[in-house]
Amino acid sequence: MQPFRSETRFESRSWEGVVAELIDDRIIIRTPGPLDTLSNSVYRGGRARASHYVNWRVPLTYNSDDPNRDIERQLCQWQCDASQSVVLMTAAKLTHASIIEAEDERFRLFCLTTAGTGNAARAGSQRKVYEAWRPGTINTFLLFDGQLGEPAMVNALMTAVEAKAAALQDIGLCDSDNGLIATGTTTDAIVIGASGNRSYGAIHGYAGTATSVGAAVGRLVYESVHESVRTQHQP
Repeated sequence: MQPFRSETRFESRSWEGVVAELIDDRIIIRTPGPLDTLSNSVYRGGRARASHYVNWRVPLTYNSDDPNRDIERQLCQWQCDASQSVVLMTAAKLTHASIIEAEDERFRLFCLTTAGTGNAARAGSQRKVYEAWRPGTINTFLLFDGQLGEPAMVNALMTAVEAKAAALQDIGLCDSDNGLIATGTTTDAIVIGASGNRSYGAIHGYAGTATSVGAAVGRLVYESVHESVRTQHQP
């Protein structure tokens, strides 16, 4: 679903307290408590703990030698706690963000994706390379309520990337450099966060496609990527 095409606020239907808001040039996702995160985010990438997840829209012409400095300034202006924030950057339409959710007896899962594919690329093929980050990108936030072991977090990232590539294959998106089916864009980013909530009574050690967690991750990422990419040029 794409709630921001008509609204500016989305409240999770399965995970109480999770709220996503479209505010001017950013989407902010808030969780009821901090999550353990693993990401390749521009700001506070790698391992972190966060309760604020920001997708900041910048112009396609954005070019900076210090994106972290720019983000810190913005967080200050937005009155967001930098120590609790993970931030991605994009040039894609925020109004066309796709949100998909899932729930199970042993977990809850929230997924939000924005997509701009002008720099679509196929991994493993010959192509132009760039030294610095550039906007335009498929950004995915994958938030998990439950206990997810560290190896399972990496496993979930693998499953998410596979699902993204499958969605782009089914859409038929091509790398403009060589005409081959794209597997992503040159600047894709993903954040996975896990609450560690013990109330479900299960610790998930794996998140491959044959597990309940992995199957849900794959479905949500596939559907959100497919919807956001497919509709990116619509008004």
